[in-house]
Amino acid sequence: MLEVNGIENGIVIDHIGAGNGIKIFNLMFAATDHPVVLLMNVKSELYGTKDIIKVENIFDVDLNHLGLIDPKITVNVIKNGKLFEKVKATIPKTIKGGIKCQNPRCITHSDDYAIPEFTLVKANGKLEYECSYCEEITIYKI
Repeated sequence: MLEVNGIENGIVIDHIGAGNGIKIFNLMFAATDHPVVLLMNVKSELYGTKDIIKVENIFDVDLNHLGLIDPKITVNVIKNGKLFEKVKATIPKTIKGGIKCQNPRCITHSDDYAIPEFTLVKANGKLEYECSYCEEITIYKI
């Protein structure tokens, strides 16, 4: 049996859909100097299997990016070995950065100062975001 100890201070990202943990790790924690544990395909009564990420000494994560990857994610903040706060990720209504506009002529592709900004237009199986610069619809598949 695999045993992973609890953390004293940091975060536990829980209820990650099986297979999405590696995406989150690569996006947010691949370059960190802090200890990170990625558990994949852990048994879950609620979802069958899930992934879990534990990170020591980090307390802040981008809930918008987590919500895009998997809106069922829960972030548990651990302080002094105890649960301090529990936050649920949701599908973001607005996004600044993180995804690119699908319109190749959009100013965000040619101007380094124009950070892509999007507003959620529709969410039914796939997320449709409208670019605030060119109004192009960008589809993000869950």
